[in-house]
Amino acid sequence: MTLAPPLAMHAIARPLAAGLLLGALWMATIPAQAGEGHDHGEAPAAAAGSALPRFSAGSELFELVGVLNGKQLTLYLDHAASNAPVKDAKLELELGGRKLSPKAHGEGEFELTLAEAPKAGVTPVTVTVSTASESDLLASELDIHEEAHSEEAHVHGWKEWALWSSAGLAALLLLGFLARRFLGGRASRTGAAA
Repeated sequence: MTLAPPLAMHAIARPLAAGLLLGALWMATIPAQAGEGHDHGEAPAAAAGSALPRFSAGSELFELVGVLNGKQLTLYLDHAASNAPVKDAKLELELGGRKLSPKAHGEGEFELTLAEAPKAGVTPVTVTVSTASESDLLASELDIHEEAHSEEAHVHGWKEWALWSSAGLAALLLLGFLARRFLGGRASRTGAAA
């Protein structure tokens, strides 16, 4: 059995040490992740995400926006020409074949609590708007989508990071071993030829 000359060992040791150092630096840049059951309180509200289901309807006289939050439906009614809230209006709402009467909750704002939250799908909406001098019929659709699980942001846990790091370290060690075998065999052939 022939030993590799010291020069060949340096040729292997330097790249291996550099690879290990890069691996260690990479590991240091991975942010610390809390595991299950580890909590630092309530997380701040996300800026991005799915919005509440809503519908809008308009005519030459009025613009209406409805926002659904579970069973709570909030309606905003404005004049189409000025975008100012409509004062002293009365609304009659038909949602999916059910007639409902929202209650005024300020200028141009109405609220209604539904018996049950609407199911996923498209639900027809018609609203009759009446004021002292005008009336109009507005029509729209409430389109509710079931939130897909795949839309949620995927967070990599510490177990995934550990697995990837272990696989990377194993690949570096295998590369170092193969390089040593290759350079060791080459050095023994070179030594035998000399």
